[in-house]
Amino acid sequence: MSQKLLIVGAGEFADIAYEYFTVDSSYTVVGFAVEKEYFDETEKFGLPVVVFEDAERHFDPATTEAHVAITSTQLNRVRERLIKSTRDKGYTLANFISPRAMVWRTAKLGSNVFIFENNVVQHGVKIGDGCVLWSGNHIGHQTEIGDNCFVSSHAVISGYCRIGERSFLGVNCTFADNVTIGADSFVGMAAAVNKSFEEPGLILNGNPATPSRVSSYRYFKLKPSA
Repeated sequence: MSQKLLIVGAGEFADIAYEYFTVDSSYTVVGFAVEKEYFDETEKFGLPVVVFEDAERHFDPATTEAHVAITSTQLNRVRERLIKSTRDKGYTLANFISPRAMVWRTAKLGSNVFIFENNVVQHGVKIGDGCVLWSGNHIGHQTEIGDNCFVSSHAVISGYCRIGERSFLGVNCTFADNVTIGADSFVGMAAAVNKSFEEPGLILNGNPATPSRVSSYRYFKLKPSA
């Protein structure tokens, strides 16, 4: 018997999550939940859309799991916040791992992780809660990716790297072995990170990557997390 699943969100990523969970998982999507401020439809794909604040009245956390399908909005802070709120409601947070991804048996994954097709996750990798790995990335052995990171597509992260929480990694970026970046980093498209940048909130671009004068906090108009 398949497990019932509530998708938190109703945007483009929620549509994708519905398709992937429906076709390539043992879950059955039973509905969507959206915060009251953004509630503007009552049905999606023939399923009910409910106000997130009242979700547990419609979908019992005892019998329904949930997945927060939100992209990197506000440098991943919206997804982080909704994951906490969904967990506080008592829901178990489901992962999606594409059967077309290679995730080695010694890799350790948190909750509410979404891994698309053609990802390679090697031996000893640790991926935190709320991470999204879009298609075609390489995550090298013993690398650790902090909570609520977003890895775009075709990123290459070599072995023994440390990616700080809530970081965004752009398409085709590359990391050398043993590189650490701080929390809230924004790594631009095709950046080549060949040394560590442990200060939080850096924007890294170029080959070799160098920090921008503008922090990710200023660029996205955010406050550093406590």
